[in-house]
Amino acid sequence: MNKYLEQLVDLSRIDKEIDSFGPRVESIEKKLRSAVEKEQEMLNKITTYEDEVKESKVKKSKNELHLAELAAKLAELSKKGGLVKTDREIKALQLEEEISKEQSEFANEEINRLDKVIESKKLDVEEAKAAIEEINKSTQEVRTSIESQLKSIESERSKICEEKNELIAAMSQKILSFYQKIRKWAGNTTVVPVKKQACYGCFMRINDKTYATVIKNEDIVTCPHCGRILYKETEIETEAVEA
Repeated sequence: MNKYLEQLVDLSRIDKEIDSFGPRVESIEKKLRSAVEKEQEMLNKITTYEDEVKESKVKKSKNELHLAELAAKLAELSKKGGLVKTDREIKALQLEEEISKEQSEFANEEINRLDKVIESKKLDVEEAKAAIEEINKSTQEVRTSIESQLKSIESERSKICEEKNELIAAMSQKILSFYQKIRKWAGNTTVVPVKKQACYGCFMRINDKTYATVIKNEDIVTCPHCGRILYKETEIETEAVEA
């Protein structure tokens, strides 16, 4: 294979490897984000439960205050009972007393209901706090694992970048500029193999003359349809891909 063509094939391979690091890092970091989101979701639940407890306590206090007011009112009505004389006054007093008793009963029921809500939410808070402890442990394990994986990836990236720098230093600047110009639009399909007489970038069939030149691997040939750099895979490369 032509020296310059071989360099372009190697550079294309290296660029693909470098570009693959991004999705790998994103996939790893996604696991951490998922764990942190679960942790935050549980913290939000705890906040909601605690807010509901506070709200229920405020409502309970209001009902207790109202109940005390009704008790005072009933005591006052009881005193008035011995002073009224006409049937009309008696009936009005009895009606007011009945309404106050109903309100007292409702207030007591509401206080009992709120007590149950408060206890239930307190249990929810305790359960959520226990759950978040487990989530924290899991998150820490994920974080430790991710840090290890990221270090490994960074080590790989450094090696491949070093390999790229060495290759670029040995390349003709004219050839490198030609490659970079195509890569701006073709990305990781800048250099592609020819299989079954077709460009594996645009998948268009190339003519016999161009194909014959590509097979020789002696010159840098571009696809007449899309402009990508073409090369014919060696048997070793084909076996490596299939493996």
